[in-house]
Amino acid sequence: MVKRVYNFNPGPATLPLEVLQQAQKELLDYRGTGMSVMEISHRSPEYDEINSRAMALTREIFGLGDNFKVLFLGGGASTQFAMIPMNFLSPGKTAAYIDTGSWSNKAIKEAQSIGKVHLAFSSKDEKYRRVPKPSEIDLPSDAAYLHLTSNNTIFGTQFHEFPDAGSVPLFWDMSSDIATRRLDFGKFSLIYAGAQKNLGPAGVTIVIIREDLLARCPDNLLTMSSYKTYAETNSLFNTPPVFAIYVLKLVLEWIKRQGGLGPLKRSTSPRKSESTR
Repeated sequence: MVKRVYNFNPGPATLPLEVLQQAQKELLDYRGTGMSVMEISHRSPEYDEINSRAMALTREIFGLGDNFKVLFLGGGASTQFAMIPMNFLSPGKTAAYIDTGSWSNKAIKEAQSIGKVHLAFSSKDEKYRRVPKPSEIDLPSDAAYLHLTSNNTIFGTQFHEFPDAGSVPLFWDMSSDIATRRLDFGKFSLIYAGAQKNLGPAGVTIVIIREDLLARCPDNLLTMSSYKTYAETNSLFNTPPVFAIYVLKLVLEWIKRQGGLGPLKRSTSPRKSESTR
């Protein structure tokens, strides 16, 4: 290309050129099938390899054990704002939220329509200029989970140390800075992110969930609102966003070729611009 524009206003965000070139090469005929990856059946062995490889690469690159499931969902991270309390805010329990910006505020609003919510910390009165110190987080005794947003795009703040919530599961909206640094991802019970800011095109949302949490999902949820549905079917209950997952796999392979998240931490920065989730 004579000129390549780098878009720092995600999502969608800039993808590695190598990834785009590979997708271009395979666009009309994916591995001799005579069809585009957008046309092959999501029940085919070719797509099953894409799906399974993307999940395995996510676990490998994030350093996750076999006790975590990787799910691919639609609806963006905003859908997770409601799915999380639907699955994990049980009667008699309180959802604890750290309010550090626009996205955490929207997550709180969704949870409040489902059950009891406690603000474990809020910097709203300070115009969201900071995130809390661990000592400032007020965790209720009946907390079902503690939810935080790792990077706050409008206000330019980011968590660099994370609270120790003891036995309370930590839930993490990482849409704005997923895969930008090496962290102990295993300390979180649930991580979710729209892929379009750092890991792929719009259309697929990654959910990384500790397997033992799935037992807490109630059985009376609508089918497509339950994490069990996706976990039990390898995210193939219905037709997934196949092309977005395919490109996600290519990006994960590219990250692996760069040496993983360590080198990327030195060469890229979290996105600071605002966008949709």
